[in-house]
Amino acid sequence: MILVDTSVLVDFVRGREEPGALGLRRVCEEGVPFAIPAICCQELLQGAANEREWRLLDRYLGSQGIVGPQDPWTTHREAARIFYDARRQGLSLRSTVDCLVAQLALEGDHILLHADRDYETIARVRPLRQIRTWPA
Repeated sequence: MILVDTSVLVDFVRGREEPGALGLRRVCEEGVPFAIPAICCQELLQGAANEREWRLLDRYLGSQGIVGPQDPWTTHREAARIFYDARRQGLSLRSTVDCLVAQLALEGDHILLHADRDYETIARVRPLRQIRTWPA
């Protein structure tokens, strides 16, 4: 299954012609199973510009498959470990949320569709399966 990061979702819902958004469009057209991490839904809703946009996002996200931690302590501990291990290797990560999303992808053996450089860094410390666009 494809796990879709906020970095792709923002471009997708805004109708931008960015590689990740175009990749998600192809995923939808081809009927490839995908899901959205619950934390990414929160990030999208937090960024709503107004009440109308909030309602549209809420309706859209509520109709999608959502992924969350099966064991919250284990998931969050392992996400923290990603950040810790990266820092110990001299690698900088900008977002703890990205560590959580990466850990959800790892736990579910999902492929992460993203447009965020943090995941490239995370892949240096974990076997994260990731793509920035859907292959042609």
